[in-house]
Order: sequence, then structure tokens, then C-alpha cells
Amino acid sequence: MANASRLIKKYPNRRLYDTQTSAYITLADVKQLVLDNEDFRVIDAKSEDDLTRSILLQIILEAEASGAPLFSSQMLSQIIRFYGHAMQGMMGAYLEKSMGAFVDVQQKFQDQSKAFYDPKGLGASPELWTQFMQVQAPMMQGMMSHYIDQSKNLFVQMQDQMQQQARSVFQNFPFPGAPGATPPGAPPPPPGETGEK
Repeated sequence: MANASRLIKKYPNRRLYDTQTSAYITLADVKQLVLDNEDFRVIDAKSEDDLTRSILLQIILEAEASGAPLFSSQMLSQIIRFYGHAMQGMMGAYLEKSMGAFVDVQQKFQDQSKAFYDPKGLGASPELWTQFMQVQAPMMQGMMSHYIDQSKNLFVQMQDQMQQQARSVFQNFPFPGAPGATPPGAPPPPPGETGEK
């Protein structure tokens, strides 16, 4: 049986209470739970609304404000433009799958690198990983460029398929201005004729 998510309650005074440890915790502690791959949920202590996403967004906001940001202003603007757009749901799924694929590639890369740099399983030091990543940076950038190109091509193919499906679904609807459509105010064509010349 799977373990239940760790429950964290947020009180009106903005304090976070970890029900597992019976202690108040900080946003930094919640960030550590994320880094430790700990499954948790944050709820409003009064209304019991799920606040997990808003807490995770707060952590991202703090991380973006300090140090090197992960998101450029242009990227954030593009994400904002998708809210309320017909493609919003699709974009969310696309980003989630892309992130999942990136994490898988990263994990495989780390596993393979560990076998090379740490054959005894003692644990490579952070300094060694930093040196290793500096040497491997050009190769990683090349891999990411290739992955992005593949992803872009798949997205374009998906868009083409959607357009073809839309055309086949809507080809029998008399949209004004569509090829073969009857101009507004004109009498409909006789039965058996489409109005095309």
C-alpha cells in the first residue's frame, strides 16, 4: 500500500505546520522536501483548500529572485500568453512531458557518469561533479539542441495533423469566405451543386 502524502497546513498567520513532525516549518524546509523527492500536500488549515501549487510557485519565485534565474522574461511572457488561449491545456501537457523527458535523460546521464567517475559507489564530491559538468557542457548543449529540434518537429507535425482533421470536420460547413461558400445575400445553389466554378 502506498504511503499517504505528507500533510502540511498553512495557517492564517502564514505559518506552515508539518503534521508529520508536529512542528512549524519554513518555505526553505518545504523546498528541501521537494529536493528530497518527498511527496507532500499543503492545505489551508481553515478551508482545507489545496495550496500546494501556490507554495511551489512561491519557492520558484524566491529561487528566481536570488541567483541565476531559470526563466527569461521572454519565456515567462510566452507562458502568460497561453493562459486563456485555446492551446492552454495542450501547452501545460507539453511542458510537463518535456520536463519529464529532460529529467529521464538527466537521470540516465548521472547513472552512467557515476559508474565512470565513482566505480566504488563512494559518492562523487560536488566539486568533482562541477568539473565534470564543465567538461561535458558542450556535449549537453548539443544533446539539448537536438532534443529541442525533435520536440519542435513533433509539435509542428501534431499541429499539421490537427489542421487536417479540422479541415475534414469543417469542410461541409458553409463558412462565409470559405472556398465554395455562398456569398452573404446570394441565393443558395441548386441541390447537387456546391457553388464552386
